[in-house]
Amino acid sequence: MNKENIEHRTSNIQHRTNYGAPDEKQAERVEDRVFDLEDRLLDYAAAIIRLVEELPKTRAGNHVASQLLRSGTSPLPNHGEAESAESPADFVHKLKVCLKELRETKRWLRLVVRVPMLSSNVVNPLLQETIELIRIFAASIRTAEQRGGQAKGRGPMIFRRSTLGVRCSPLLVDENPPDPLSLYPYP
Repeated sequence: MNKENIEHRTSNIQHRTNYGAPDEKQAERVEDRVFDLEDRLLDYAAAIIRLVEELPKTRAGNHVASQLLRSGTSPLPNHGEAESAESPADFVHKLKVCLKELRETKRWLRLVVRVPMLSSNVVNPLLQETIELIRIFAASIRTAEQRGGQAKGRGPMIFRRSTLGVRCSPLLVDENPPDPLSLYPYP
């Protein structure tokens, strides 16, 4: 097997969340806006930065701002690291780092609302996007772990492109594939 880094692209095509457009006429329909996870994380990091700039310039506000800035912007570069993972285990590990940072961000956002440092109307759309990203990363980790478990002792993993030209997750090559029901440990 080629020892070069294999690019692990997480091409979960998701619907973009509108970060509080002034009214529905200006906002596009969510169903009409589709793009890849990297773009979604880029928009998310930008929204975190804009929110941090609105926090009060107090000792508590500065502390929360620095923590929120760190945890809320790190999923974007960590996702980039996951795409360049050296193995399926490394890929899963880097996705778990993204998930950990998103969960931390969720807690900081909840604190901002609880204090309150900003209006819940400002924070809630970003909090909802955080929850959606947590769900996406949790599902991606489960899928990658299942595929990684299949890969042990089997053929090489091949990364393929979909018919739309989007890089997809690994495809396991095996002449005798396992029974699909055996992959799910729960009844």
